[in-house]
Amino acid sequence: MSERARHRIAVVLLEQVLPLDFAIPMHVFAREAPEFYDVTTATADGGPVGVAGGLSVVPDGGLERLRRAETVIVPGYGGAAAGGLDRVVLDALAKAAGRGARMVSICSGTFALAQAGLLAGLTVTTHWSLCAELARQYPGVTVDPAALFVDNGSVLTSGGVTAGVDLALHVLRQDLGASVANHVGRRILATPRREGEQAQFIETPPVPPGDDALAAAQQWMLSHLDEPVTVARMAARAHLSPRHFHRLFLERTSVTPLNWLHQQRIGRTKELLETTTLTVEEIANRVGLGTPANLRQHFRRATSLTPVRYRQLFPGVEGAAS
Repeated sequence: MSERARHRIAVVLLEQVLPLDFAIPMHVFAREAPEFYDVTTATADGGPVGVAGGLSVVPDGGLERLRRAETVIVPGYGGAAAGGLDRVVLDALAKAAGRGARMVSICSGTFALAQAGLLAGLTVTTHWSLCAELARQYPGVTVDPAALFVDNGSVLTSGGVTAGVDLALHVLRQDLGASVANHVGRRILATPRREGEQAQFIETPPVPPGDDALAAAQQWMLSHLDEPVTVARMAARAHLSPRHFHRLFLERTSVTPLNWLHQQRIGRTKELLETTTLTVEEIANRVGLGTPANLRQHFRRATSLTPVRYRQLFPGVEGAAS
């Protein structure tokens, strides 16, 4: 990248822009590397835009700022899954991509790129809590709920909130090399390099309280993770036929009963790795994943990390045998 020709970045601020998502590209590129990047902000009409949580921000201009941008960044914004972006915004994004601009989204900004028709056939990510909805709305897009970020070359998407920092440092590394990216990472007290396939560490929400048959069956499943649990046993707890139970469960949770059970086992494995010194063999027994080898295989598939590496991210757990 030429020092005389700074790389032009346009940050598109949509209504209810998320403050941290917006701050990440401004801090990493505009503040930490101004000699390399010319960063400008744009809104749909060039006027102030509301920030989620209050206040408003005044941009540098309107969507004309995208016409010369070499990289366009869309931070997350409130209500992204509800759709309804102005056609003029979507057209501006599509035109920027059409002339070869690198398109980047942070968190729920992925929905804007999807609405603009820029993600068809790609693997992408967004905040883990929105991944299922993104996949439902755009079946032609493969959504990876675990990835910190996904780099498709001309289109890059990141997971929730601080995963945008990982993506920004990744872009720096691509543009300017590891030395600059590591320097900026140290300055902002961020891990200089977390790979895109490293998990977002999705928190599995607890089963909502309820007195219906399905909620009761889910609670029972959680208390029997260490046992062989079949759909027939689940259905019996709900006093339903296996077929009816499977259909009702899929409608309620968007996953099959066995897939849901597997997610809970992985979630419990994470919790035990984070908070106990249990061995991998002991954890495998407690969560119903059988052997240590089987646990390692399923855990790596779910998180892209080994149990040992995952545990190392939580230094408070000392003396753990793996």
